[in-house]
Amino acid sequence: MSASAHPAPLENARVGVIGGSGLYAIDGLSEVKEVQIDTPFGTPSDQFRLGRLNGVDVVFLARHGRQHHLLPSEVPYRANVWALRSLGVRWLVSVSAVGSLREHLRPRDMVVPSQFIDRTMQRPQSFFGDGCVAHVSLAEPFCQRLSECLARAAEAQMPAGHHLHRGGTYLCMEGPAFSTRAESELYRSWGCDVIGMTNHTEARLAREAEIAYASLSMVTDFDCWHNDHDAVSVEMVVGNLRANAMATGPILQQLMESLRESFPESVAHTALKDALMTAPQAVPQETRRKLDLLTAPYWGSLGES
Repeated sequence: MSASAHPAPLENARVGVIGGSGLYAIDGLSEVKEVQIDTPFGTPSDQFRLGRLNGVDVVFLARHGRQHHLLPSEVPYRANVWALRSLGVRWLVSVSAVGSLREHLRPRDMVVPSQFIDRTMQRPQSFFGDGCVAHVSLAEPFCQRLSECLARAAEAQMPAGHHLHRGGTYLCMEGPAFSTRAESELYRSWGCDVIGMTNHTEARLAREAEIAYASLSMVTDFDCWHNDHDAVSVEMVVGNLRANAMATGPILQQLMESLRESFPESVAHTALKDALMTAPQAVPQETRRKLDLLTAPYWGSLGES
């Protein structure tokens, strides 16, 4: 698909699923085909798997690649989100591994967070720049309606021994190393609930791309703050990842069943309406071409006569 592709109308849009550590495919996806998307922002993490899940058109992407070869800072977030939008995705669910910063958020529990604190330093976080300025609102970084649908689906399909927690603050760190104990205690003092390395970057870009975004954050460990808990190890994380990944399929199927009945409208779907600051005629043509997928509803397409 070329970089000049334009998104499907909202009524024909798809649901996207980004799989994090441990989730490299979706169980039950039918009519599957794979596509490679070229974008103005580089090559995405992997090929996209398009199919149907419980009657809903779905696009799946493995965030770190199917071989898990990309560090959190190496994930091409802009290419991933741009490509998802070009494929008609307007609702996006992130399935991600996180560490817990709270006693009641136990390993193998799941969280649908509502807020972010960003501590990343080494990754592009906007499609804009190069002669075009936009300031989207990120006061509520997750789509509340999509998050509610996701939480209900998770509660309905939560395995025995797992618990679903609604709301909370996700601290996004740079990685790839896990926290120091001092950092972990600092984040707890800030009121953070879980810690991960990816979601905030995706959420910011999804908002600029007018995609509703929600996260199913799967707890793998207690980070390193817990006095009775061993320091985080890859072996510990992988074991809990596998358990959580097995629980994901039924949750996603339940979510698609509810979305099939009614797709939630989101403020994210018009996020650029009052965010574009630069007059279109002042934007360099090369920048206009890169942004045309996102700005065409407001500025008209460069392909239009």
